[in-house]
Amino acid sequence: MLYCADLKLREVAERLACRLDGDGDVDVNRVAGIDVAQAGDLTFFTNSRYASALRSTQATAVILADEAEAAPCPMLRSATPYLAFARALGLFADEIKPAPGVDPATSIAHDVSLGEAVSIGPFVSIGSGASVGPRTIVHPGVHIGPGAVIGADCVLHSHVAVRERVVIGDRVIVQNAAVIGSDGYGFAQRPDGTHEKIPQLGDVVLEADVEIGAHVAIDRPAVGETRIRAGAKIDNLVQIGHGVQVGRNVLLAAQVGIAGSTTIGDSVVLAGQVGVNGHVTIGEGTRATGQTGITRSVPPGSFISGLPAIDNRAWRKAATSFQMLPTLRKKVAVLERRLAELEAAAHSSSD
Repeated sequence: MLYCADLKLREVAERLACRLDGDGDVDVNRVAGIDVAQAGDLTFFTNSRYASALRSTQATAVILADEAEAAPCPMLRSATPYLAFARALGLFADEIKPAPGVDPATSIAHDVSLGEAVSIGPFVSIGSGASVGPRTIVHPGVHIGPGAVIGADCVLHSHVAVRERVVIGDRVIVQNAAVIGSDGYGFAQRPDGTHEKIPQLGDVVLEADVEIGAHVAIDRPAVGETRIRAGAKIDNLVQIGHGVQVGRNVLLAAQVGIAGSTTIGDSVVLAGQVGVNGHVTIGEGTRATGQTGITRSVPPGSFISGLPAIDNRAWRKAATSFQMLPTLRKKVAVLERRLAELEAAAHSSSD
């Protein structure tokens, strides 16, 4: 639950571009879930499974869809209620933002370029030739390697590592302990069976408005680049291999793993623990459900599941059949015994 000074519901409606239905003079001071909301709370309703909670909510006001049933309190109606809810959280957030300036407990090379109103926390290290854009916030313990370029209005949370020559666009958020530009997994086998490391000298580029979750690893290739295009959102614990191309507005949920030299088209959604082979292309707008294994290229607009990945409808039918296999196995065993008995009887009668 988020707190701030009281706002009139009428003001909230105006700022969220919602249609007010009810008393606009009531005060709201926080956002809360529909099942726990009390007087003074603004809540939201976007899922029909919570219809009973809507009817009995104690909230002062609720955000809901234009066509949703009426609530027992003033309503903010919207064609996109979940988006309105997200923006309401921003209205009520008590954001803790460090003041501009450079903490003295930093290690910054003499030729680093710092933009206007940057905030650099303690124990940050920034290598030679790097640059940090205006109003960017670098939290304590971040490492920015030599030659790295960080855009404007970015936020790098504690213990992020931005390796050498990485380029990060404007308004990028990187959560704690992510590593951007780590070495790709590349080794050449020697005649004696041991492995020699292939130098990973390529580039990593994160375009504008990308968000990277905690403990994400984005690898650089030996040659060429790994690129995350504008608007992509990457959840915690995701591995992106060397030379991968991630399209615009892609969503990658937790524990997705993408092997090297794969291309992910625009607006693709990969749910949790999806695995993707290297050197394949996933077409624009594809959706993959959790734990799908993508072993070959997928055409645009696909909806896939399973390992190896197949059409979701076919996979659901197959999953239903899996549950029937023990019973089918018993029936087959019975039929095999009956067949053997009939064959034995037929053989006896022919004698």
